[in-house]
Amino acid sequence: MSFWQLICTIEDIPVLGARRVARPQGLDVAVFRNAENEVFALLDRCPHKGGPLSQGLVFGRSVACPMHNWNIALDSGHAAAPDEGCTPRFDVKVEGGQVYMDADQLATVALDLTRPVAGPARRCSGQSCSSVA
Repeated sequence: MSFWQLICTIEDIPVLGARRVARPQGLDVAVFRNAENEVFALLDRCPHKGGPLSQGLVFGRSVACPMHNWNIALDSGHAAAPDEGCTPRFDVKVEGGQVYMDADQLATVALDLTRPVAGPARRCSGQSCSSVA
């Protein structure tokens, strides 16, 4: 049996947008709302290069990653062909204008996934470049 944790009201999520739900461990979860007021939840990490899906554009039942425009299905987390990959999805429900998520999933799903870390910054002057410490 699931314990449903109150997250926010549906009005707290912008239409065609998202809000992030922070977790004590692991990456945030992005909660999306489309034009039909359907609500979905995915790990806030694109399967391609780890872009923050919460900053992407919502259209229909998909979100476009803001980094490389991969289209991710909001109901499954799968990338649209020809791209391949998926991001974990979370159960979410709306009752009486309140948005709830499965507390067990929030505490256990995808805790091992991280965002890619960029390499060291480089300072360039003319022809030579050096790493910045």
